[in-house]
Amino acid sequence: MDLNLEDKVIIVTGGARGIGESIVRKLADENAIPCIIDINQQLADQLVKALHQNNKRCFAVVADLTKPDKCENAANKILAEFGSIDGLVNNAGLNDGVGLENGSYEKFIQSLHINAVHYFTITHFALSALKNSKGNIVNICSKVAQTGQGNTSGYAAANGIRLQLITQWANELNGYGIRSNAIVVAECYTPQYEWWINQQADPQEKLNEINAKIPLERRMTKSDEIADTAIFLLSSKSNPVSGEFFYVDGGYVHLDRSI
Repeated sequence: MDLNLEDKVIIVTGGARGIGESIVRKLADENAIPCIIDINQQLADQLVKALHQNNKRCFAVVADLTKPDKCENAANKILAEFGSIDGLVNNAGLNDGVGLENGSYEKFIQSLHINAVHYFTITHFALSALKNSKGNIVNICSKVAQTGQGNTSGYAAANGIRLQLITQWANELNGYGIRSNAIVVAECYTPQYEWWINQQADPQEKLNEINAKIPLERRMTKSDEIADTAIFLLSSKSNPVSGEFFYVDGGYVHLDRSI
């Protein structure tokens, strides 16, 4: 199926690894031009090099997304290089374990900056270009905003912001032909998740315990499966979908996990 993404310039924050990397690779497969914004220069350069070796286009800007001026500079560099921005995937973040009891005001605010504020900031600085292209926005979000998890107040609050920004943007930007949607991730086996699993006393037992709670096929979602949904939402095939939350989670959030 031709998704009409050829030559489309798509920003992917946190695009150097995990879900972001999968989205970047899928975009490249569709002959789009994925533009990574990531703090890890080594991983970003490695991914760009790997795609170039396969005759795919890719561009990377290294930036600390918690700094508004770095966000503005990153968006400007992409515009200077390509002259347009056709889509934006806000993805970067970290479940940093800032809870109510073990956290502090400073840590909580920092968590919001790491996980939510840059969703607004990057979109703000890319907005003029998105208006010109009638582009699309996709926010990658976590189920913890709705299900809770415990000991992660910062990340949960940040994801509530991520989701509600989509509702607001879908209303605010529909007059410009810009569509905004969210993908809600539950248990997805990313490098970050793998690292956490390996910190457990019995990693395999913990993994089996988590898998047993996922209704569909008793397995975690793969990064590529999140990416497939993101690619669809960025494409013209998803017109006129806007303001929606897509739960790519094997039924984790909405189905009875005791069945």
